Amino acid sequence: SLSPFYGEDFYCEIPRTFRHLSFYIFDRDVFRRDSIIGKVAIQKEDLQKYHNRDTWFQLQHVDADSEVQGKVHLELRLSEVITDTGVVCHKLATRVLECQGLPIVNGQCDPYATVTLAGPSRQVLHTKVKKKTNNPHFDEVFYFEVTRPSSYNKKSHFDIEDVDEVDKMEIRVDLWNASNLKFGDEFLGELRLPLKFLRQSSSYEAWYFLQPRDNGNKSLKPDDLGSLRLNVVYTEDHVFSSDYYSPLRDVLLKSADVEPVSASAAHILGEVCREKQEAAIPLVRLFLHYGRIVPFISAIANAEVKRTQDPNTIFRGNSLTSKCIDETMKLAGMHYLQVTLKPIIDEICQVHKPCEIDPVKLKDGENLENNRENLRQYVDRIFTVITKSGVSCPTVMCDIFFSLRESAAKRFQGEFIYFVLYTAVSSFIFLRFFAPAILSPNLFQLTPHHPDPQTSRTLTLISKTIQTLGSLSKSKSANFKESYMATFYDYFNEQKYADAVKNFLDLISSSGRRDHKSIEQPILLKEGFMIKRAQGRKRFGMKNFKKRWFRLTNHEFTYQKSKGDHPLCSIPIENILAVERLEEESFKMKNMFQVIQPERRVLYIQANNCVEAKDWIDILTKVSQCNKKRLTVYHPSAYLNGHWLCCKATADNTPGCTPCTGGLPANIQLDIDGDRETERIYSLFNLYMPKLEKMQEACGSKSVYDGPEEEEYSTFIIDDPKETYKTLKLIIEGVGTLEQEHAQYKRDKFKKTKYGSQEHPIGDKSFQTYIRQQSEISAHSI
Repeated sequence: SLSPFYGEDFYCEIPRTFRHLSFYIFDRDVFRRDSIIGKVAIQKEDLQKYHNRDTWFQLQHVDADSEVQGKVHLELRLSEVITDTGVVCHKLATRVLECQGLPIVNGQCDPYATVTLAGPSRQVLHTKVKKKTNNPHFDEVFYFEVTRPSSYNKKSHFDIEDVDEVDKMEIRVDLWNASNLKFGDEFLGELRLPLKFLRQSSSYEAWYFLQPRDNGNKSLKPDDLGSLRLNVVYTEDHVFSSDYYSPLRDVLLKSADVEPVSASAAHILGEVCREKQEAAIPLVRLFLHYGRIVPFISAIANAEVKRTQDPNTIFRGNSLTSKCIDETMKLAGMHYLQVTLKPIIDEICQVHKPCEIDPVKLKDGENLENNRENLRQYVDRIFTVITKSGVSCPTVMCDIFFSLRESAAKRFQGEFIYFVLYTAVSSFIFLRFFAPAILSPNLFQLTPHHPDPQTSRTLTLISKTIQTLGSLSKSKSANFKESYMATFYDYFNEQKYADAVKNFLDLISSSGRRDHKSIEQPILLKEGFMIKRAQGRKRFGMKNFKKRWFRLTNHEFTYQKSKGDHPLCSIPIENILAVERLEEESFKMKNMFQVIQPERRVLYIQANNCVEAKDWIDILTKVSQCNKKRLTVYHPSAYLNGHWLCCKATADNTPGCTPCTGGLPANIQLDIDGDRETERIYSLFNLYMPKLEKMQEACGSKSVYDGPEEEEYSTFIIDDPKETYKTLKLIIEGVGTLEQEHAQYKRDKFKKTKYGSQEHPIGDKSFQTYIRQQSEISAHSI
């Protein structure tokens, strides 16, 4: 295609000290080799011009001479030298000190510099080559004769002829990468300085940005290569140290406890932002960082459920709740997606099995039945891997699903309760997590690139089917507009699929962190026969092994003689302090594990096989993972004949000798900077200050005027005008204080900054723009 449409989004962190943001267009030939067509390079200072606007950019030619980065530190000194014969000449000393941030070309950088005095007699000198560094230290001095000797009585002046001559001269520094290839050394950038500026001061030292050769200006027709349409959203945050943000951060973190939640700072941010997504991203990151995400989402979800009239539409809109849960799943569930979906998606992308089931789109030679079977196998495998993955679901997601279920159960009683208990969770985990990850694996970091059209079509068909399987709606076939999808779905109309979805949803919405007894009906998670060793409640007597029926719900772990009997022993979930394997040497029995309870009481259990043992350990660890008193160490062997077999300690209450495994990648550490997220929220509040002020007016209007609501204020949700007004006052004060701090910081920085320093080399156009702006703002002049 000569007019390709990509429609792909990329998010990336970029360093503050960049000069260009560049986009390269390549052509891939039949041998999968890439040749470059052209590029678009946007200067840093121009990014704000194009911020969040669709713009067409002309492609430019790419050549090594225009690809430049890095800076060079130079010292120049122009001096007069009296020769032995008594005549005067002018010499220029050029000291090349160091470079920073040179590009690495083909995996290597062996830089050297050439220094040229361009004038009537051209002189070129070289530094030594510095091996394997893109930050070379040269510290070499080069001397050039600038003017011809003049008579001694004119020693302190250039004569007219000399002055003109010096004005025409320039010193030029070129950086090169010493190459072993026959094509010669690669150009890395140049610097040209006219000598006339040394007439004001005979000595000058500064950092300079390297420039493209001849400033990269080649006379080529601008419309040769076509153009590229981009929408660049560029955000630059200037983050202070933590104490600056305390007032605003405290107001935000209290959001979960504010009654009603619509009067909280976080909810207000969602109300004033143009897009809910804009507010959700920094809020979720901030609350995750401070461990407050579950109470916050529970509070806003509860408020939304109360406003929902129809149970069929629960969490279906693009509300602040749904955007926050989406964002949390994306952050906390990234590892979860990797362990569940990545292996199968990699296989689908590599094997390219034909899976087209639309008779109209079949290619020549393809068999519809074979394609259906290929697709059915993929759907079956992905469905199985998802519904068996409940144990790996991150704890934070389980806690959120638990609270969604709780809110839905309270709001919709009667005939709807059973239906809504499942749809409240499935609308997120299937509809907004697994289905989109299957559809666009590149957006969830499951694949590095956008899949090819055939693979993309296969993933679309799988995603549609999984989404419908997870929705648990009554008439599945009616969900599909296409008849071929309805026919295909008949494969999955068996009860076992619905049961698997329900079991999975039950498991991921059972939480160890909250008071689970508040859900009336305990959820059965696993049951089966295993052999257990008597726990030795009696001081004397045999501790023998017996076969028992074990049963685990989200409330308790019990065992009884046979299925359906009264429990002989019940361990509440909150009393499970650790679940670990038991070394075989303890009782000379395989597949054993231990459930450790308070006061060091241990229940030893033998599963039927190693798979069963792993399943029980995983699920017991999962449900007890958030218990407050969980152990950090345990004994991997039993206490027999007066000592622990593992560490030989004699007291039976000796603390464990081995760290607990925890076993599950449920809480992956997130790399979040809380101060940066608070700065982002401050920027949003600052941007939407007119709306905050309008909301304040609306609160005043609502609290004094009880007639029909004025239309201009009806866009805001205000349940309690007085509380909302109080919060708005705190937000506006906090934002105002931070705004003053930013302004003061800029003023101070402006006074202290030296153009030509390492931070702001000469040639830094964005700094020149900044100086111009500051000069306009203040009375300072540079």
